[in-house]
Amino acid sequence: MSISVSQVTREFGAQKALNNVSFEIASGEVVGFLGPNGAGKSTMMKIITGYLPQTAGEVMVCGLNVADNSLAYRKKIGYLPEHNPLYLDMYVKEYLSHIAGIYKLGKKSSRRVEEIIDMTGLTPERTKKISALSKGYRQRVGLAQALLPDPEVLILDEPTTGLDPNQIIEVRDLIKEVGQQKTVMLSTHIMQEVQAICERVIIINKGNIVANEKASNLTNSTLKSTYEITCEFLNPVEKNIFSAIDGLIEVKSLTSSKFQISAKKDIRSQIFDSAVNNNQKIITLTQDQKSMEDVFRELTK
Repeated sequence: MSISVSQVTREFGAQKALNNVSFEIASGEVVGFLGPNGAGKSTMMKIITGYLPQTAGEVMVCGLNVADNSLAYRKKIGYLPEHNPLYLDMYVKEYLSHIAGIYKLGKKSSRRVEEIIDMTGLTPERTKKISALSKGYRQRVGLAQALLPDPEVLILDEPTTGLDPNQIIEVRDLIKEVGQQKTVMLSTHIMQEVQAICERVIIINKGNIVANEKASNLTNSTLKSTYEITCEFLNPVEKNIFSAIDGLIEVKSLTSSKFQISAKKDIRSQIFDSAVNNNQKIITLTQDQKSMEDVFRELTK
């Protein structure tokens, strides 16, 4: 596993920011780390990257214990924090060359800086001072410095903050491309971003993991407390056509022939049988799938 977090707790005085948190992220996975503000996301990312020590538990990165191998494991991590710290008086290329020197990239520094500038779409801004850049381009500079040493693990805290819609798509594509060879853990509040990029989603709330699922499974009916079904008939019918169905909770009339049905289980086959028994024709029968936002709210409310 590229990242292994085992029973990690972090306390700030009497406040427990993380409570016995455990999860693993394999090499080549792109995983979304979600949660409301104050849930513990940034705290967990800072522990993984070595900015904060945990109160208890163990964190392993690429087989190295974070507590015992400070410099060794940090060489394997690229980190874009939520509040992107940059040297505003430096020029873009100058700054990235400076970072390359910190990483001791040696003779390959110049070539690597040029590759990263091109990869992150910074070519038009390469000769500008960072202070003159828009927020979106500053975010790209932060992403460029995280990618510069070609790390095995990439930790991105709100990577598309401040980007316009076109830039967001470009950065998403870049993250997906990078994620084919690296482990990527990203935090975001944009659910469309999770669905577009992430293979798996970990949701944290009040310091506890409340979901750890494939992104496609999060909107699956297994997470629903009720099943919502839309049914439309060819002709008008009475609501009592559903009355004999087991597991029914509520039926709402949308029109004289269209209904919104809440049930304790999937009752579509029973609805179909009832329609046949009453000589009615169904033209639409769908189970309404919850959106990622719906699931997020349900798990963190």
